[in-house]
Amino acid sequence: MQPNRTLQILNKAAREKYGVLAAIAYNIEQLTALVRAAESKRSPLILQLFPSTLKQLPTLAHAAAVAVNSATVPISLHIDHAQDEVHIREILTTLPVDSIMVDMSHYEKEENLEKTRVLAKECHERGIAVEAESGRINGGEDGIAGTGNLEALFTTPEDVEDFIKAEIDILAPSIGNIHGDYGPQGPALGQIHFDRLESINKQTNDRVLVCLHGTNDFTAEIMKRCIENGAIKLNVNKLLLEVWNEFLRQNASKMPLVKLIDMGIEILQKETERWMDICGSSGMA
Repeated sequence: MQPNRTLQILNKAAREKYGVLAAIAYNIEQLTALVRAAESKRSPLILQLFPSTLKQLPTLAHAAAVAVNSATVPISLHIDHAQDEVHIREILTTLPVDSIMVDMSHYEKEENLEKTRVLAKECHERGIAVEAESGRINGGEDGIAGTGNLEALFTTPEDVEDFIKAEIDILAPSIGNIHGDYGPQGPALGQIHFDRLESINKQTNDRVLVCLHGTNDFTAEIMKRCIENGAIKLNVNKLLLEVWNEFLRQNASKMPLVKLIDMGIEILQKETERWMDICGSSGMA
């Protein structure tokens, strides 16, 4: 596979021991704030879009690709939690993306692995890197089909080997993390199994990169511990966007639209910059 932007960003971070935000954007304003933060902090960044967003705003991926190509810092475009095989094939043949999460975790393990293996091969043929979820991370969030009443499953050493054999590039393990909210106090004490994350990272032995899902309500301390134990790609959604959401809730009915947009972008940019500092990516571009 030709040099891939997502993998170049993550491989450098793995060598130099810092984390990279993989940040969800739902619209052009959020996209703008994220890119401005990366430029301001001289930080690498992975822009993430949900498949549902691609259907709501078909041009957003192209706007993101322009941002990727015009930025003066390393940025890549990733599609998160792509769960429909037909849509995945449409994405990889029509959109300028660098990586895709082929999320077949709603299937039982063997079917998950087989579908992942087939799709990974098709993505690699087009130079697109592939992420997959081992085990099963419980919960749900916007744009993701929930796993219903399927049991959450921790990632095992066997899972790690099986997904590496499926020729993925990025592994998202299940270590007690959940999609969605933990609550106002964040994850409970002991909920995130840092020792399991460390063991998974050692087992991969640089054969794949490790991604962390389920960061809503994380504290800076929890995020730093995850990075120390091997998480490189850090998926963030509400962790960044809640300041944006709260600002809109408080001001949408009493502020002119243009000012609302300008101030919202500024607030989200500052929050993104704060987390880039926490993750150690500031100044690493």
